[in-house]
Amino acid sequence: MSNIRKRSHYLDKIRPHVGKHVIKVLTGHRRCGKSYLLLSLMKEIKAKDNKANIIYVNKEYYEFDAIKDYHDLQKHFSKKHKDGVKNYFFVDEIQEIESFEKCIRNIFSKNQADIFITGSNSELLSGELATLLSGRYVEIQVHPLSYPEFLVFRSLADTSESFGLYMKQGGMPGLTNMCHEDDSVRDYLQGIHSTVLLKDVVRRYNIRNVAFLDNLVRYQAKNIGAMVSAKSIADYLKSQRIKVTHNIVIDYLKFISSSFLTRKVQRKEIAGKKVFEIGEKYYFEDCGIRNTLVGFSPNDLAGILENIVFNHLLIANYSVFIGQKGTQEIDFIAEKNNEIMYVQVAWKITSEKTTNREFGNLLSIADNYRKIVVTLDGLAAPNTYKGIEHMTVREFIGQLFLEKK
Repeated sequence: MSNIRKRSHYLDKIRPHVGKHVIKVLTGHRRCGKSYLLLSLMKEIKAKDNKANIIYVNKEYYEFDAIKDYHDLQKHFSKKHKDGVKNYFFVDEIQEIESFEKCIRNIFSKNQADIFITGSNSELLSGELATLLSGRYVEIQVHPLSYPEFLVFRSLADTSESFGLYMKQGGMPGLTNMCHEDDSVRDYLQGIHSTVLLKDVVRRYNIRNVAFLDNLVRYQAKNIGAMVSAKSIADYLKSQRIKVTHNIVIDYLKFISSSFLTRKVQRKEIAGKKVFEIGEKYYFEDCGIRNTLVGFSPNDLAGILENIVFNHLLIANYSVFIGQKGTQEIDFIAEKNNEIMYVQVAWKITSEKTTNREFGNLLSIADNYRKIVVTLDGLAAPNTYKGIEHMTVREFIGQLFLEKK
């Protein structure tokens, strides 16, 4: 464990809960780094208390294949539990264990261990565990590497070339110690994508039409940053002579999002604060995986940039919506601590016409909340325009991380 790179952003969130009678739940995309966070925590715990008894189960490891349900998990815990010392129970990818919540509830109710679990499904806490343990758990969402983390993990300087590499290869932590040639990166990311579809979608939801599922994910990859609906997707597929019902599209979109492969972003009315039930956007949790599906094309760079800005708003703990003001669209409404920030994303601003378009939507919002236009670079664009801030994406991300400190 000596080579573990610390991800301070998440460790700082978890540390205040260590030793407290609350279940620590880490959720996120498969291979996004949840396991290494657990290993980092184990190392810190042992450093503070060398008598601490660490009980660790990782359902991605072959040696734990025999643990299939809550009975097996309870037997394993009871066998490893020690009296007279502090016990810590870590279970990685716990959704692979049938009815796991019964074991977790039992251990928690008897206060037999400090419990840490991870899962690669957003519905992990929407079922019986949430009902039984209401108010007794804390959820920490884990994401692939942010751009600042990417620079640290790859030992890179903050340059336009480094950001271009991040846009292309994404932030899956497992790439850090690999050859960074395009073919190797593509093979690795395709492997993760296949695992997510197979384990977290197909198997979990008993998907029969796997070909349609794959086509739907690729449709989302080609349309990042575009407003979509189940009806528009069904109509498009019908034009391609692929017969599928509107309800199946809704279900499959939900299944894909539940695996954290993509994230659904709803529209919100700026004036009335109404959240619309139809018409949404989908962004990929990792742009590198997105690029392995449909390629990395110059025509897609604006959408990828928008995707990256969205991801970093999530990492910075904002609730994010698409803004709607009449017929005008604001890329993002970001909300946190009763404050609002409006963000418009543009690839480049190279003319007065572009300036009027990108800043104009924000100027039409009458309130006094912060408003920012984010672009790839700052060439030919003002630092401010009629009170609206302009930042490059690297400046914007850097400010988000300074804001958290």
